Amino acid sequence: MSDTIPVALTTAPDSVVLAAEGLGKTYAEGKLNTPVFDGLDFAVRAGETVAILGASGAGKSTLLHLLGGLDTPTAGEVYVSGQKMSALSNAARGTLRNRSLGFVYQFHHLLPEFTALENVMLPALLNGASDADATKRSRDLLETVGLGHRLAHKPGELSGGERQRAAVARALVNKPACVLGDEPTGNLDERTAATVFELMLELNRAQHTSLVLVTHDRRLARKLDRVMELHQGKLREVAKDDV
Repeated sequence: MSDTIPVALTTAPDSVVLAAEGLGKTYAEGKLNTPVFDGLDFAVRAGETVAILGASGAGKSTLLHLLGGLDTPTAGEVYVSGQKMSALSNAARGTLRNRSLGFVYQFHHLLPEFTALENVMLPALLNGASDADATKRSRDLLETVGLGHRLAHKPGELSGGERQRAAVARALVNKPACVLGDEPTGNLDERTAATVFELMLELNRAQHTSLVLVTHDRRLARKLDRVMELHQGKLREVAKDDV
């Protein structure tokens, strides 16, 4: 079986940065099997922004974790930058994930003992960047997100909105093919959430980075190129007028 993206998923395979084919996940506990979804096909093209809606417990975060290689599907395949994740070793999967994907969660997951600058630098250093290059890229991004005056501050010294902006900068420091966002504005007040969301969109467009965003906020979802809904184990596209 080929380790590259199946042509059936798209008429222009080179433009697809993230794809799933026949994706399924079932949780097993003892003799009890709990299927979350099965047979999902999904593709994201370069520079495309996609929202995934769904009720709590529908499996949105599970889907995002599978797409990001953070969990293993029980069926189907995930392709990142054209490479089949299941064909890679754990180390190679981690390298591909760090190079090709960025992650922003509802909780910022910044390392508390590191400064904002050091937190953003970390993925770049892990990707083989020199200290000077990682510092410059991280400083530039933090200045872009309005944190140029907060470089030496640790997460505990930043507001909630500032921590999420630092997390956005960290997700983009390696210029990934796609950023995966799991309710990244869910813990913020409405005004701060709107600011962080617009910042994510602006930076993704500037870098021509794709974005897959899991959200409950239909108002935000409407601003993306496509809206999908995960319902009763099936993923379907939703017209903007119906969101």
